[in-house]
Amino acid sequence: METINRAAEKKYNKWIVILSIAIPLIVGALFGVNLRDLGFDVQPLTFLPPIYATINGLTSLLLIVAFLAIKNKNITLHKTLMTTAIGCSIVFLMMYIAYHMTSDSTSYGGEGVLRYVYFSVLISHILLSIIIIPFVLITYVRAITNNIERHKKIARITFPIWLYVAISGVIVYIMISPYYV
Repeated sequence: METINRAAEKKYNKWIVILSIAIPLIVGALFGVNLRDLGFDVQPLTFLPPIYATINGLTSLLLIVAFLAIKNKNITLHKTLMTTAIGCSIVFLMMYIAYHMTSDSTSYGGEGVLRYVYFSVLISHILLSIIIIPFVLITYVRAITNNIERHKKIARITFPIWLYVAISGVIVYIMISPYYV
């Protein structure tokens, strides 16, 4: 039987706290910075939203296939898919920041019930995308430190939230895409 590396888990916990606070703060701060407004001669990266929406869609597929892999006891495939899903989320975040630092924000132009649906999905997506950061990190650390029982417990919470964030990101893109300039 493999041993649980509690010392490594404790070491990672410091990073989990730092990243769980730093990522939303940095994204929030950079979201309000437009390099063109600061005098930088950069082209708006308006081609990025469909790419990062596709990455969100890919992340949701990776999560579902990883779930099926672990249900079928294919641990190696599960590990590979989950690591890839984390990588996709990192790439998404970098593209999201790059887009918002070079492009003007797009306002949603829908009306009526769709407007309420859009903002409900958007707000829940944003809030859960902040909340999911420590969950993903803790879940991952428990896996790599071989704390499998605790990994399984938190994965039951992490999986549906992360899947919702990935899918709702695609929905937000689809709903706002007609209003991109």
